[in-house]
Amino acid sequence: MSEIKNDRYLRALMRQPVDHTPVWMMRQAGRYLPEYKATRAQAGDFMSLCKNAQLASEVTLQPLRRFPLDAAILFSDILTIPDAMGLELRFAAGEGPVFDKPIKNKADIERIGIPDPEVELQYVMNAVRQIRKDLQGEVPLIGFSGSPWTLATYMIEGGSSKAFTKIKKMMYAEPQLLHLLLDKLANSVIEYLNAQIKAGAQSVMIFDTWGGVLTPRDYNLFSLQYMHKIVDGLIRENDGRRVPVTLFTKNGGMWLEQIAATGCDAVGLDWTVNIADAKARIGDKVALQGNMDPSMLYASPERIREEVSSILEGFGKGTGHVFNLGHGIHLDVPPENAGVFVNAVHELSKIYHN
Repeated sequence: MSEIKNDRYLRALMRQPVDHTPVWMMRQAGRYLPEYKATRAQAGDFMSLCKNAQLASEVTLQPLRRFPLDAAILFSDILTIPDAMGLELRFAAGEGPVFDKPIKNKADIERIGIPDPEVELQYVMNAVRQIRKDLQGEVPLIGFSGSPWTLATYMIEGGSSKAFTKIKKMMYAEPQLLHLLLDKLANSVIEYLNAQIKAGAQSVMIFDTWGGVLTPRDYNLFSLQYMHKIVDGLIRENDGRRVPVTLFTKNGGMWLEQIAATGCDAVGLDWTVNIADAKARIGDKVALQGNMDPSMLYASPERIREEVSSILEGFGKGTGHVFNLGHGIHLDVPPENAGVFVNAVHELSKIYHN
């Protein structure tokens, strides 16, 4: 078993005792840091940065040099799988991700294969291996993927969407077609995350960014059932240690019980959920990750500390809480405010762990 100097994050996910609440931030390696912008400029563009193992490792480690974070997260993108399926991903200036060959019909779905993680996605595995080497056991490394539903929204819409009309048209008019795609994506995610675990990821997370746009019935049918399939297919022990799995559905607060019932180790919460309520509902089954509004990082240091204190109080005494933002850190947040946040979690949480 490889030694981890600070394993608070893994212990909290398994609801084991910790000395203070661990903290990391979604998108902690990224656009709000000047050093990230410099490295991205060096790479040329976003995907070139993802595909260069040395530079991907560099940006993964940058926030850890600034802040005493309790975990590193692989620097990559949720859209690597559809890109490897041949949909031709590019990042257009000012409009985010675009697929030049979106999914339109049955023939498109039948044409795509399940990418081999050590062939088409080898650059991701190379990044995982490089990051693990460079981390030198300081903190655990989190691997991740998008959920099948979330990946499918981009693949069918051709990029970002507000109304999701194309995928919902397929969902309601030709549901069997969408299930065909989602099943292929679930199998791809299982292979992809298992390869990340074999390459060195010590915990994995599934981001279901757009699950919250569904009705309760459709959420179960088109999003949750496929995440459940992935949880069932994942390697849960590696290198002599359990590999915890976190599921996160943005705007999924009404479905916490169903998410917890998948067999995951932790449920991610966005800021629309009261953490005390979430703990009362599922805290005896899983760990909770979350859940400060990322926009709180625009506030004064005093207000940030007050919010951290309030969320810690909401969770209360005991383990099973990984502190995080309810979604990714915004690109124009002052880095020093992120530092205030991380330090406040460590300092103010000690009284809940004795």
